[in-house]
Amino acid sequence: MVVHGVRHLLLVSRRGLAAAGAVELVAELSGLGAEVSVVACDVGDREALAQVVGSVPVERRLRGVVHAAGVADNGLVGSLSAGRFEGVLRAKADAAWHLHELTADLDLSAFVLFSSAGGLVLAAGQASYAAANVFLDALAVVRRSSGLAGTSLAFGLWDVATGLSGWLGRADVERLRRGGLPALSVDEG
Repeated sequence: MVVHGVRHLLLVSRRGLAAAGAVELVAELSGLGAEVSVVACDVGDREALAQVVGSVPVERRLRGVVHAAGVADNGLVGSLSAGRFEGVLRAKADAAWHLHELTADLDLSAFVLFSSAGGLVLAAGQASYAAANVFLDALAVVRRSSGLAGTSLAFGLWDVATGLSGWLGRADVERLRRGGLPALSVDEG
């Protein structure tokens, strides 16, 4: 925070302060000197997201966006219905596109998309998640080619059980490690 000069943060998630770890994160960031606001919003809902973006005070204009939302609904292509794809694409691709459109006229210094190596390699059984992440990678390219800030970070598995990785067993994690993608520690991530 202090290193990058960030003093005001607006954190947005479906559950707001009711999200696991949100209260502790706000306390940690506040302890580092940031003023933190938390808003509950489904970022896949363009109208709701437009209200959030529009609520940023002029004196604290929006300077950067970090999009880290994601949903996993794993399965091979043949087993996935349109509805299953929609849930995954809404959180990642739709939300990223809405953020792109709603901030395209702002002079952002950063527009960071948390993608996944699963869009590039070792995405067996993750057809919808891989597609959503490839969309994020392409959106970053589109933004940069338009002279806008755009970075896509294709991260790998973290060594923490989350909603996205909680279904993985030891054999899955070992298979990824043998394939050259060991789980990242929290510090590495």
